[in-house]
Amino acid sequence: MDLITESKLRELAKNSGLENLEIKENTIITPSARQYLRDKKIELPGEKQKKAESSQAKTKAQSETEANDSDQISKGRAKVDKKSADFKYQSYYSGAYFKEKPEAMTQIFANKLVYKDHPLIEYRGKLDSFQSQILEVMLVVETEEIPGLYQDLEESLEIMRNILAAEVRDQEFNLETIIGLTAAEIRARSHNPQKYFSVKHILPSPDLGKILIKLNSLRSSVREVEIAAIKAFRDEKGIKRPDIIKALNRMSSVFYVMMCKYQAGKYKKEVI
Repeated sequence: MDLITESKLRELAKNSGLENLEIKENTIITPSARQYLRDKKIELPGEKQKKAESSQAKTKAQSETEANDSDQISKGRAKVDKKSADFKYQSYYSGAYFKEKPEAMTQIFANKLVYKDHPLIEYRGKLDSFQSQILEVMLVVETEEIPGLYQDLEESLEIMRNILAAEVRDQEFNLETIIGLTAAEIRARSHNPQKYFSVKHILPSPDLGKILIKLNSLRSSVREVEIAAIKAFRDEKGIKRPDIIKALNRMSSVFYVMMCKYQAGKYKKEVI
C-alpha cells in the first residue's frame, strides 16, 4: 500500500512535475498532502466521480421539488414564508398554507382546512341535512293546517341549529326544555306513551298515514346524526362532547313524543 506525504509531493513536483501524477485507489494520502494537491488544483482519486454524482443528485432533487411545488400550487397551496400574511387557509393536518381552498377540503375551524370526509365535517353535514328534512315536514304540516305540530317542529329546528352553533363555537349546550317538557319528562313519555297519551307504542307501518310516517322519518334520521356525532367526538379518552350526544339522544325521543301526541289527537287541526 503506497503512502503519499506532502514532502514526497513537493519533491516530485521539483523533479518531474505533478502533471502525470497517478494515484491508486488504495493509496494512503496524508491530510497535508491532500491539501497540497487541492492547492495545485489536482483532483484526488474518485473526487471527479463524486462531483458528478453530487451534481446529478442535486439536479434530480431540484426537478422533484419544482414538480412538487407545481403540483401543490395547482392544488391551491401557497408558496409563502410562514411569517407572511399572504395566504387565506392552512391545513389542519400538516400546517401547509393555501392561497385558495382545494375542492376536496373545507373549513373545520377558522381558516383551518380538512378533507370533507373528516368525521366532524360528516357530522355537520348530517346535521345540515336533518335540518332540511325538518323544513320539508314543516311545509307538509303547514299545508295540513296543524299549527301545534308546526310550532313543535319549528322549536325542534331551532334546537338543532343551536346544537350546531354550540359545536362550532366550542360552547356547552344544555337542553333544558323543548315542546314544553324537560329532558327527563321527554324521556319518561317516550318510554311509556300508554301512561301519558293513552296510546300504545307506535310501530312503523304504511297505515300510519303521511304525517306519522314523516315524523318517524325525522325520529330515525336524528339517530343517524347522533351516530355521526359519536364518531366525530370519540377519542381514546372517551366522548369529548357528551352534552351534544345527550341532546341528540333526547331529540329522537322528542320526535317520538310528537308521534304519540299526534296519534292521541293532541294536535288539533285549526278550525277556520
